[in-house]
Amino acid sequence: MFLNPQILSITILDIIFLLFGVIVFFISIKIYLKWDFNSSTSLQYTLEKQSFLSAVIIKYIFYLKLPLFLFFIFTLDSLSNIIVGAMCAAGVIDATSYGMSLFILKIANIYLFGIWLLIHSIDIKYPNLEFTKLKFGYFILIFGLFILEIILELMLFNSIDVSKMVSCCGTLYSSSATSVISSIFSINSHIFVYAFYFIYLLNIILYKIKNAYAFAFSNILFLIISIVSLIIFFSPYIYELPTHHCPFCILQKDYYFIGYILYIALFIGTFYGIATAVSSYLDKQNKSYFKISIIFISIYTIIISLYPIMYYINNGVWLN
Repeated sequence: MFLNPQILSITILDIIFLLFGVIVFFISIKIYLKWDFNSSTSLQYTLEKQSFLSAVIIKYIFYLKLPLFLFFIFTLDSLSNIIVGAMCAAGVIDATSYGMSLFILKIANIYLFGIWLLIHSIDIKYPNLEFTKLKFGYFILIFGLFILEIILELMLFNSIDVSKMVSCCGTLYSSSATSVISSIFSINSHIFVYAFYFIYLLNIILYKIKNAYAFAFSNILFLIISIVSLIIFFSPYIYELPTHHCPFCILQKDYYFIGYILYIALFIGTFYGIATAVSSYLDKQNKSYFKISIIFISIYTIIISLYPIMYYINNGVWLN
């Protein structure tokens, strides 16, 4: 599979990320152990220069990871054309035991790296670089997950067997499957819908009172409930098919790539929601983060809500 042009491109970038990531990791250890801004030694001067270099490297790794994540999904979707039984990226992810773990880890790392950049942006506002030691200590912690992501990705591509039949998304996201998601299908779907709108309204209230920590926690819940409710309740209205619950097919051309708009709005909204707590803890509360978060989660909520409403207007019945 590594000879596939798309997989080869991702693998090359992984190797480049790994090389630069290891360099930053060792620099981060030095900075965390020996950083002293009040010192005038040559070592401190060297550490300051290395800290700026490392920040640039981490920044560009993150900036490349964002489009690369979308390219990763696109690659999985294209592989479904050559894997027996797969209809979209869901079947490719299920083709090996590493797929779902890798996918979740990729999303988590985007949030974690984004938080690092947030800490960095706050740190460079201070003349004494008050949070430099903290941000590189934080990078040491997330570096393990960064390496694990690269390893899982290589293992995923190496383990894909195009001759092996896999399950389609219709089977994976149904009550007959044996996954964690399948067990959720036994719960009344309306419970997740009520939870979705309740947490959204809670976000509105917390936005009004500007409680950063509660707002961040509420956004984490909103992210989880949004994805579950999308699979359980909203996706059939997008497909106009009661048995189709796949969260990946909405990324395809047949559905006007609406999945990209939904997921981007959801991830931006919840990230800035979480960022309010980080900003409030390190610096003074940044009210613009509240506004950005509520705008994007509102965009997600409005778009996803229009599908069942329009379906009912056109057909006079509900699918669930």
